[in-house]
Amino acid sequence: MSQQFDVIVIGGGPGGYIAAIRAAQLGFKVAAIDEWKNSKGGPAPGGTCTNVGCIPSKALLQSSEHFEHASLHFADHGISVKGLEMDVAKMIARKDNVVKQNNDGILYLFKKNKVTFFHGRGSFVKAADGQYEIAVAGDKPETLQGKHIIVATGSNARALPGAAFDEKLILSNDGALQINDVPKKLGVIGAGVIGLEMGSVWRRLGAEVTILEGLPTFLGAADEAVAKEAHKLFTKQGLKIEMGVKIGDIKTAKKGVTVAYTNAKGEAQELAVDKLIVSIGRVPNTIGLNTEPVGLQLDERGAIVVDADCKTNLPNVWAVGDVVRGPMLAHKAEEEGVAVAERIAGQHGHVDFDTIPWVIYTSPEIAWVGKTEQALKAEGRAYKAGSFPFLANGRARALGDTNGFVKFLADATTDEILGVHIIGPYASELISEAVVAMNFKASAEDIARICHAHPSLSEATKEAALAVDKRTLNF
Repeated sequence: MSQQFDVIVIGGGPGGYIAAIRAAQLGFKVAAIDEWKNSKGGPAPGGTCTNVGCIPSKALLQSSEHFEHASLHFADHGISVKGLEMDVAKMIARKDNVVKQNNDGILYLFKKNKVTFFHGRGSFVKAADGQYEIAVAGDKPETLQGKHIIVATGSNARALPGAAFDEKLILSNDGALQINDVPKKLGVIGAGVIGLEMGSVWRRLGAEVTILEGLPTFLGAADEAVAKEAHKLFTKQGLKIEMGVKIGDIKTAKKGVTVAYTNAKGEAQELAVDKLIVSIGRVPNTIGLNTEPVGLQLDERGAIVVDADCKTNLPNVWAVGDVVRGPMLAHKAEEEGVAVAERIAGQHGHVDFDTIPWVIYTSPEIAWVGKTEQALKAEGRAYKAGSFPFLANGRARALGDTNGFVKFLADATTDEILGVHIIGPYASELISEAVVAMNFKASAEDIARICHAHPSLSEATKEAALAVDKRTLNF
């Protein structure tokens, strides 16, 4: 006999587990289904983000940054280090432990909030009598019945045609997190978030890294001033970045990978590397979901079609996160998961796509929210701009990290903040002030008049806000 639930969530990533927990908190009987496995075959909820994305990549970024600080910057502080070595195996083990702690934390939250967890792959069977039958394929096959279904099955790495991932020589983000020794030469196809972060990890540890990008513009989604500064700093660090390339044949051999490509000038080139990371985007994951029997609508990309409230074409079937439209960001998925749970409860869940922050966890970090200057120009909107360099910030000097700046964009008439762009130390944390301010429709003057702690990096945001009106206090 099928087990009955008010809400069944398929997928245990950021959108799925958050949706399940919030629905349970609102009084629903909830089931969560997730198929991720740890090295021992046990459950590992958290999706791509926790297992092979946000969390493990940040762990490796932190380890590699410590190593670079010890090798290049500790001497500036009077700290002498002799015989410095990097134990890659131990670094990977620490990363794996960080992932496990997050997996276990999610399972604990399921138990605490009385969410029934099923380890396996969830798929539609049929719809009948206002309910949906969901099959769970795993070590213990189950059949569930639910009134509301939330699909949160995430996304998969996009492979290059003719260059399938073997996770040994041609790597997705998964394989890039499992490299067991520092490659002498590392190739990266794609200069997006994953490519830059993984390239930065292994460059710090000693690899010669070449990044090939098909687009002619570096970090096209970012503000032009930020992208220009980032390209300059990454190049100075040792990342070799080629834009406007056209990838040709990719061949593997015992000694590594060879990539044939045409550069921006149309000249034939060849890149020989020990390993190749392919990070050219991600595709919605609907594999095995069995959408046909119930008629769940997909678009040309394979994403589930939803409206502004994350409703699909089927009654009481919802979808959130990477498997639907919008940016493939973990925090976007979380917000949608909460909103859907609240909508099921008759509340008014809300997600503002205009104030979703973007972050790249390189060094320097890059973060932004709202409109870029080029977007405002394209719209013909009158605006004011102000920026402030970390070079003039006392806390940044004390940290020894003065690269980058904060940039504010505000409406020319109302002074409402339209966008904030940061490249520099702890940009990922600093951007939150801008997100809060924009959600409350704050003006640049509001930020300028708020007291910020001294000395702090946040004073740079205050200074940038002051600069919108051509003023400065220059702490």
